[in-house]
Amino acid sequence: MPDQHSPAGFATRFLALALSCLIPAAPLAAAPPAPATTTPIKHIVVIFQENRSFDQYFATYPVAANLPGEPAFHARLNTPVVNGLLTAGLLTNNPNSANPQRLGPENAIVCSDSHDYTDEQNAFDHGLMDLFPEHTADSSCPLSQVVDYFDGNTVTALWNYAQHFALSDNSFNTTFGPSTPGAVNLISGQTHGVLASLGDISGDVVQGTLIGDADPLYDDCGSPDQVGLSGKNIGDLLNEKGVTWGWFEGGFSDCSQTHTTTNGGVRKDYIPHHQPFMYYASTANPHHLPPTSAALIGHQGDQANHQYDITDFWQAANAHNLPAVSFIKAPAYQDGNAGYSNPLLEQQFVADFVNRLEALPEWSSTAVILAWDDSGGWYDHVMPPIVSQSQTSRDALTGPGLCGSNAVKVLGGYQARCGYGTRLPMLVVSPWAKQNFVAHNVTDQTSIIRFIEDNWKTGRIGDSSFDALAGDITPMFDFGKHDLNPPLFLNPTTGEPAGDN
Repeated sequence: MPDQHSPAGFATRFLALALSCLIPAAPLAAAPPAPATTTPIKHIVVIFQENRSFDQYFATYPVAANLPGEPAFHARLNTPVVNGLLTAGLLTNNPNSANPQRLGPENAIVCSDSHDYTDEQNAFDHGLMDLFPEHTADSSCPLSQVVDYFDGNTVTALWNYAQHFALSDNSFNTTFGPSTPGAVNLISGQTHGVLASLGDISGDVVQGTLIGDADPLYDDCGSPDQVGLSGKNIGDLLNEKGVTWGWFEGGFSDCSQTHTTTNGGVRKDYIPHHQPFMYYASTANPHHLPPTSAALIGHQGDQANHQYDITDFWQAANAHNLPAVSFIKAPAYQDGNAGYSNPLLEQQFVADFVNRLEALPEWSSTAVILAWDDSGGWYDHVMPPIVSQSQTSRDALTGPGLCGSNAVKVLGGYQARCGYGTRLPMLVVSPWAKQNFVAHNVTDQTSIIRFIEDNWKTGRIGDSSFDALAGDITPMFDFGKHDLNPPLFLNPTTGEPAGDN
């Protein structure tokens, strides 16, 4: 064969190119049309953060202290109030053993408190909401810190999103407990159904229900203590409808990847028990295989099986292949968990991510839902409605072994699903969101999958999933508006509006 750089080699390549032009190219397979939606929303992006209660982030909204040297926040005229510690009169007359104190940006690093299924119920004390220092506070730190709060000079981006879009002040953790139950409830509404396990899971599973943070069974990066779950999740329903989707988590492509955080430690970006789809054989990517191409991200049948790194999300977005449904999990150092992250690191991730989304051509048909997996044990003063009772040795809400005493009110007969749990923040950022609006109707984590189910007509999960009871988040939208909300670009460091906003 002639050398490709010789005259003969060049002639050979030129002839091959000329001949290829004479052969009709095979037509590209037309992409199937996107399934119809019931709203103008064609893309839902759920940014799922860690371990914060509503009162810890919005206790005094929209009133910020605005101390010198801190990022400023000034509320717009006619900003609605929320059911917070300020409006409830609980800043100076709190039923707990200490009154809440403001935490400024210099106090962003705080202790990681207990958010155990039983500890949280004990802190609620039959609905009196008065035993948080005694039951959820980290004993190595001031016990009173568990009732303290941040305002718009620290969680500045979140308060600005609330100003320009929609906030809920009545949304709850689906059940009591830590990260894994919260993440699993987000995608299936069903923490019962442990079908297989490895290692010691005695503290994480009660009567076949997952209440702790055992790692997923179908994950090579997991610890020796793992569980697998049966049943369906929202991914299965989306696959049945041909809707593109994915879970995108920082560090997924290399689970040894780390960051040194301002909290002073080194943390792996990927945390297996934060990845709920890996608990289900049908939606797992055990070996963390990458997508075959950017064009296949979100699509069924590729080796990644809908489980990706965050870098894959932006590859898909840049290729104009934004999935219809995307779940985003920040790398650990930016997910907001007090144990290894903080509100300022969280703000950097959220504001940067939303800024980039708002610059996409798909933004006009996109809704971002900002939600959290659990309260982290932090105080919130609102006693939730208990829609599912439970009577196990790990329950304590209304007495030893009791979250209510009515066995008929055990949802589906599945124990250890006492809920709703602690009130959590939830925001909708979208051109279609109501502006400067506070929703007061009751919702929970499964309200997010209810919206997805209704938007693509997938039907419900079934098997006593909480999605059948979930409140509706559509009151946070105005789908009849003619003038869409403009993008709000924020400075990721300060959380303040950037440029000409």
